[in-house]
Amino acid sequence: MAAARRVAVVGGGWAGLAAAVEATRRGQHVALYEMAPQLGGRARAVDFGDALLDNGQHILIGAYSQTLSLMRFVGVDLDQALLRTPLKVTYPDGAGLQLQPGSPLVTFAAAVLRYPGWGWREKRAMLTASTAWALKRFRCDASLTVSQLTARLPPKVRDELLDPLCVAALNTPAPQASAAVFLRVLKDALFSGPGSADLLLPRQRLSELWPAPAARWLKASGATVHLSRRVERLAAAQDGWQLDGETFDAVVLACTANEAARLTATIAPTWSAQAAELRYEPIVTVYAQQSAPQRLPQPMMALRSDDGHPAQFAFDLGALGGPAGVIALVVSGAAEWVARGMSAVEEATLRQAHAAFGGPPLQRLRTTTEKRATFLCTPGLRRPAQHIAAGLLAAGDYVEGPYPATLEGATRSGRAAGMVV
Repeated sequence: MAAARRVAVVGGGWAGLAAAVEATRRGQHVALYEMAPQLGGRARAVDFGDALLDNGQHILIGAYSQTLSLMRFVGVDLDQALLRTPLKVTYPDGAGLQLQPGSPLVTFAAAVLRYPGWGWREKRAMLTASTAWALKRFRCDASLTVSQLTARLPPKVRDELLDPLCVAALNTPAPQASAAVFLRVLKDALFSGPGSADLLLPRQRLSELWPAPAARWLKASGATVHLSRRVERLAAAQDGWQLDGETFDAVVLACTANEAARLTATIAPTWSAQAAELRYEPIVTVYAQQSAPQRLPQPMMALRSDDGHPAQFAFDLGALGGPAGVIALVVSGAAEWVARGMSAVEEATLRQAHAAFGGPPLQRLRTTTEKRATFLCTPGLRRPAQHIAAGLLAAGDYVEGPYPATLEGATRSGRAAGMVV
């Protein structure tokens, strides 16, 4: 048998932890370095002093096979950690797509036919379009945006279903979003088998969903985890790579694209430039407190978003194991709103939620902004490759692959790197 290799993983987000777990389970000696004082990257819990909340709302779906597999491997009880429900994009007035358990092909068609507020024109157009996409194996011209792909569909179909799904999956507004990537997401989510489209809503804070269990497993398995440790220098060595003077046989850069670009600027200038050129889209989450706590009709609700209404989704944290009466209002594809100023975002979001759900006015509790939440998933985007040089790999949701910047994209990338180092 080959001797175990010394592997360094730079970055303790979901991709880095996936790489570290996979390499460790394959017998490598792993050291993980995270510059922040806690693991989890852009999907972690944040202690605000008066409440333990997440730095943003993340959901999983049934098609996230590798993320779920790794979570189970490190000991996460998925039934306890996640609330599983068929896909529902439901608005407060009762309109929306609501799938039932069963084959996605059948349940999607049935949900479209039952869609409240849609006439036969909208229903027929949606079923015709989805059938045409399926016949083309969910492939299209790589230069198309989602808006161009759906331009001939009725406004209600675009505004109430496809555009919200697009911004939720790609965090890129439909006029800018890659239609090819969007179709890949629809294929895997809606048409890859029973349960693939199910929503998996976290009942625990994000840190307990994956980062903390993964860290416990790594430490118990002999790996080392260094927090608050920024890697300053990466250099080639005779028998591998040096991180700040310490030699490793292989290195996985699972840090942000900007950090990876900094570390590889002289080692792989072309790769470094490509990583540095990525553009980003922010996500804003406004946490609001009800004066008289009451449950929303569903744990996750869709909201109608336009130039005066920022949020696309609302999460009832009290229904998901969090503090009662706290609602998380999510503004994806938030660049235009961020440009208006955070006060404008918060005020408009609170007015929108009050109008949608009624009751006493909501009070802002906390607001989080991930300015670089995800890369802009635009048509024809060239993403950095996983292989940088011999023994030097990249991992992250931005690395070349079929998925947008999602938890599954990050986990798949990390796991793939951990398999080959």
